[in-house]
Amino acid sequence: MCGNNMSVPLLTEAVTVSGKDKETAAVIFLHGLGDSGHGWAETLSGINLPHVKFICPNAPPIPVTLNMKTVMPAWFDLMGLSPNFPEDEPGIKKAAENIKAIIEHEAKNGIPPHRIMIGGFSQGGALSLYTALTCQHQLAGVVALSCWLPLHKTFPSASSGHKNVPILQCHGEMDNMIPVQFGAMTSEKLKLVVNPQMITFKTYPGLTHCSSSEEMAAVKEFIEKYLPRI
Repeated sequence: MCGNNMSVPLLTEAVTVSGKDKETAAVIFLHGLGDSGHGWAETLSGINLPHVKFICPNAPPIPVTLNMKTVMPAWFDLMGLSPNFPEDEPGIKKAAENIKAIIEHEAKNGIPPHRIMIGGFSQGGALSLYTALTCQHQLAGVVALSCWLPLHKTFPSASSGHKNVPILQCHGEMDNMIPVQFGAMTSEKLKLVVNPQMITFKTYPGLTHCSSSEEMAAVKEFIEKYLPRI
């Protein structure tokens, strides 16, 4: 079945890695600040699950306060990287709605929400957590790499109430951008929002603010577990 991507702005320029067989599941993966979907599409293609489609949207260029208002690809504005900094609430909510529009588009085209996983790195991981926890549908899972939960003070009340969303959190222990302590704080907060047994928090000694082959192996295992071939 074909759909019209024009009605979903982020899909018109998204990088898609198609499955080699009939696509019965999808992973939407969101890049970090200043990046694009291309690098992650290449990384995710290495996971090589023939029934899974990977969709890597590109964030729009906006001025980012953290970087002296420099215009760069960003899902929402960032004022700082500590839990106490003010947050771009309208931007975060708008970005989440744009990702939910991709979920709805995929659902209309034959992949139901419970067969759709969302994930991301850094700011993209943060948005994936917020989107999944506020989505009207229970998704297949969340892959949250080197990130945090935006608008954390609004949870658990902001949650749409799906308690059994599997969440894989991964974080480098030498991350100097988003310290691993923020990841640990996020994990504890998530336990108030979803069933604690659904949360896996993995840390990697020596890993900075980036990914690794060991981490991607954990991501592949997580996707295989919660998006099995049907």
